[in-house]
Amino acid sequence: MTGKVYLVGAGPGAPDLLTVRAAEILSRADVVLHDALVHPETLALARKAQVYAVGKRSGRHSTAQKFISKRLIDSARRFDTVVRLKGGDPLLFGRAHEEIQALRRAGIEFEIVPGVTAASAAGAELGVSLTRRGVARSVAFVTPRSGVGERHNDWAASVLAADTAVIYMGAGLAEEIRAVLLDRGKGPHTPVVLVENASLPGRNVHRGTLADLPDLARRMGSGPAVLLIGEALETSIAEPAVEALLRRA
Repeated sequence: MTGKVYLVGAGPGAPDLLTVRAAEILSRADVVLHDALVHPETLALARKAQVYAVGKRSGRHSTAQKFISKRLIDSARRFDTVVRLKGGDPLLFGRAHEEIQALRRAGIEFEIVPGVTAASAAGAELGVSLTRRGVARSVAFVTPRSGVGERHNDWAASVLAADTAVIYMGAGLAEEIRAVLLDRGKGPHTPVVLVENASLPGRNVHRGTLADLPDLARRMGSGPAVLLIGEALETSIAEPAVEALLRRA
């Protein structure tokens, strides 16, 4: 007999954005392996679980993926309910595929519980739809980061093909992103917004254009951030300037 592994989305940060199903599973979990930056109040829902941090952050010591997968399998062979708690949505840049494959090979039952991804939280934070009739009818979620030994990642092609693009894990690559997109024909005045810690009280928002991107990135802190690019963001760029003019008047 083996238990069941749940790959659960913790959402963008705010604990009250966790789904009802995710909260219910956490309440009966025996073991929780969680990403970095999961909110303490979210972890507190796993009242009877053994809780282990196995998160990864760019440029810092990280838990090896093979170790995480093995820990999930070993835990499922000992306990009934095992949770792999991932930031955002498990199926977006969360390396869920590797864990799913390992569980399948081991014959372990699993279930995926979606979460609110950072792109949705950032759009909500800005009060801007990522799609807009007549302006934006396509959205791309991309990351410029590639692992060692992975095939070439032509992230820019997706950004150029979409009306709105959301770049994950890109704030630290702002110079490269600007250079590549400008070189491949993206207009320097294309609206961009960087949103750090979306959904949390310590949110940090910087608006500008593609030409400004490195300067905007230098104002960011160390929290997780997403970069939004596209004409649908024009309202987000314009409104703060209008508000400033009204305050002066």
